[in-house]
Formats: sequence, structure tokens, C-alpha cells
Amino acid sequence: MTRKRILLGVGVFCFAVFVIFSYIVHTDTLIHFDFNSTVRLQNHISRRFDLFFSYFSVMGTFEVMTVLLFLILILRRQIKEIIVYLFGFGTILLFELFGKIFVTHPGPPFRFARYISLVQFPTDYVPHPSGSYPSGHAARTIFVSSVLVILILGSRRVPAYLKYLMTAGVVIFDAIMLVSRVDLGEHWTTDVIGGTLLGLSLGIGCYLLVVILEKRNRSRGPKTI
Repeated sequence: MTRKRILLGVGVFCFAVFVIFSYIVHTDTLIHFDFNSTVRLQNHISRRFDLFFSYFSVMGTFEVMTVLLFLILILRRQIKEIIVYLFGFGTILLFELFGKIFVTHPGPPFRFARYISLVQFPTDYVPHPSGSYPSGHAARTIFVSSVLVILILGSRRVPAYLKYLMTAGVVIFDAIMLVSRVDLGEHWTTDVIGGTLLGLSLGIGCYLLVVILEKRNRSRGPKTI
């Protein structure tokens, strides 16, 4: 089984689980799990980390992640690749709005709030739906991270040991980002899980679409006069 088939299977599986998981969240089956996991996490993490986690909250905003993704892709200098990934990134926003409007899942109450406001972005002034599912921060972060990891592992210029170190750094960054969502009282654990599944499935899907487009371009070959 080739790597592309494995990625396809993982992507389809993640998206299917996202759809099923979204329905389960909508039925309030996991409401006690959300409450208990938030209480336990906040009880075990000191308030001294609130500022540190708040910086991660800023990095996961739509504006910052859009700039980061564009900077990563611009180095590739492939217009079709940039368009595909930016389209996938925009699709996350559509799923996020759909979920927060149609999935009945209010966010954590104010008593769980620990976020320290550091900067205001244009999207902060846009009216947001009352729902909190899925976490846009989680979806955007995992999407950009999946793109970055795929590019790192596929690079021929980066030594093997450095690929593993860079990938480990991305994974650690993601873990902190996901934990921060719950610890700051910005999202429930199920919101983060749903966002992770969505971001990973779309990230893999965009990569496979790019591979298909590149394969078609190579099959056409150079035009002769």
C-alpha cells in the first residue's frame, strides 16, 4: 500500500468520524464529559500559564494562521498549490460557521474563562454564533500543521534527523494549542476534538488534490511546436 493510499484512508476516516462525532455532540451525549474534562484540566494547570496559553490563542486566530499558511506556501512558488490550500483553509471557516449555527452546543460558561485579551483582530468584531463547535483554532492549527509536516517530510533538502526534530516541534506546538483551548475556557474538549478531525481531514485532502494536479501536469508533458 502506497503512502498516498494510506493518507487517503486516514483523511476519509477522519472526515467520517468528524461527521459522526458532530452528530453525537449535537445530541448532548458528551456534555458531562466536556464539563468534567474542563474542571479536571483547570484544576491541574496553574493560573500562571494563562498568559502563556493566551499567546497561543492569538497565534491560532484566523488572521495569524492565514498569514502563516501563505508564508509557508509562497516559498513553494506553485500557484495551483497555493490556491488549493487557501481554498481548503477557507473551507474550514464554512464548516466552522455551519457547526456553530446548526450543532446545538453552547460554549463554556464565563466562570471557566481564563483568557487574557492581548490584541484585537477584525474578526473579533464580527458577530459570532452562540455555538462553540467545532473549535476554529484547533481546525486551523491542525490544517496548517499538516501542510507544514507534509512539506517537511517530503523535502529532499532537509536531513532526516532535522525532519524528525521539526515534526516533533510542530506536534508539541499543536498539543499546547489544543490544551490551551480548554484550559482558557474558550472551548469544550469535544470542540477541540471536532476541530482536530476537520483540520486534519481537509489538510490531507488538499495535499492529495495537489498531488493529482501535479501528476496531470507531468502526464501532459511539455508542449511542442
